[in-house]
Amino acid sequence: MSNEPNPTAAGTLHSTPAAPHTAMSGGSGRGGSPEVSKDTRRRVVAASFIGNFVEWFDYAVYGYLAVTIAAVFFPESDPQTGLLLTFALFAISFLVRPLGGFIWGHIGDRVGRRTALSLSILIMSGATFCIALIPGYDTIGIWAPILLLIIRVAQGFSASGEYAGASAFLVEYAPANKRGLYAAVVPASTAAGLLLGSLLAGLLTTLLSTDAMQSWGWRLPFLLAAPMGLIGRYIRTKLEDTPVFLEMAAEGEAAKAPVSSLFRKHWRRLLLAVGAVLLNAVGFYVILSYMPTYLSSELGLGATESFLATTIALLTYIGFIFLTGMLSDRYGRKKVLIAASVTFIVLTVPAFALLGTGNFLVIVLVQILLGAMLTLNDGTLPSFLAEMFPTRVRYSGFAVSFNLSNALFGGTAPFVATLLIATTGNVLAPAWYLVAAALISLIAVALSRETSKEPLSHE
Repeated sequence: MSNEPNPTAAGTLHSTPAAPHTAMSGGSGRGGSPEVSKDTRRRVVAASFIGNFVEWFDYAVYGYLAVTIAAVFFPESDPQTGLLLTFALFAISFLVRPLGGFIWGHIGDRVGRRTALSLSILIMSGATFCIALIPGYDTIGIWAPILLLIIRVAQGFSASGEYAGASAFLVEYAPANKRGLYAAVVPASTAAGLLLGSLLAGLLTTLLSTDAMQSWGWRLPFLLAAPMGLIGRYIRTKLEDTPVFLEMAAEGEAAKAPVSSLFRKHWRRLLLAVGAVLLNAVGFYVILSYMPTYLSSELGLGATESFLATTIALLTYIGFIFLTGMLSDRYGRKKVLIAASVTFIVLTVPAFALLGTGNFLVIVLVQILLGAMLTLNDGTLPSFLAEMFPTRVRYSGFAVSFNLSNALFGGTAPFVATLLIATTGNVLAPAWYLVAAALISLIAVALSRETSKEPLSHE
């Protein structure tokens, strides 16, 4: 990144000029709304959904197949130690995400949102495909988990640019009064990727024997990454960059060093954003990724039933997420985010206690409840974070805050939850971890300003 491009050239990175699709009304970066056609917005929503879906399907399959992966890559360990080692690799891959946030933020704020998103999906799909090709521990010994770690780091680097970039892209294209609804596409597509991963994992677990799963079955979902990634990449290259970014670049106002500017001028917003993300970081990975493992390994529910319960919860989550986006447009980001934190503080421990009943219907209803609670946070957070930072550092501010919090608390959540249960003997330990995360997020959001009614600005 030493050779920084001329910010005034950002708009010329694409062969099609911005003018046909965007008629600026009073300067979109300073409060005017870019007049974008409905057809363009539909293509933006579709591209953002599909691209993010592919990225997070790739990323989530690892979590859903953790028990099988532990047996393949750590066969000499006892089941719980193998699971801890598998989740440790999951957590380590998150350590690169803050670095990725800096790099992707720089690319997104200097060169363009579309360029960053198109590159990130190629890296993710390529890395995920390579996981399917790694021989197991029985074949190449210690090199198997080492190769897995290297590829997981590549996945973490790619994911660090996806969520932030897609959110900024949608918010900058959205009508001013619907930014929350448009940004909700990002967590909805993330959940859809998780849903497909859950369906495939559940189907394979049902149809294949344990030996078949450990031999070749676990590789099948990872093989889908290459064609899906190429499709997502193709769709993204057919879009122009956002009107506000193109306007800012044309006026020569892009930050030469966006990350440096972020820390110098917007450090307080950055700290509050890191705190606000905490509930999302822990809640997302505990409720939507770690839960099948928790139900099967800690509570003794069958693997098929565990995946089925999570799949049902994900379906309802996707529906709730758009409702939350609309609520945040109507009532404001802060009110909805505060409501999310309060519900987690009050209801999480009782909900996890009900999971321990072993009744499948109760487990499904509890997961639906937890998913609905999580949507209050997840459906609002993308627009909240994108609006917190000005256009010049929007991608960087979102990417750094989101990935720093996820690196410290999100990627480690399955490992910490498993470790807390192992050390305390209390299966409710993950619930208390969620309560602590909700409390910190509540404080951060309460100290932040409301952004839903304010225009997007360059500064």
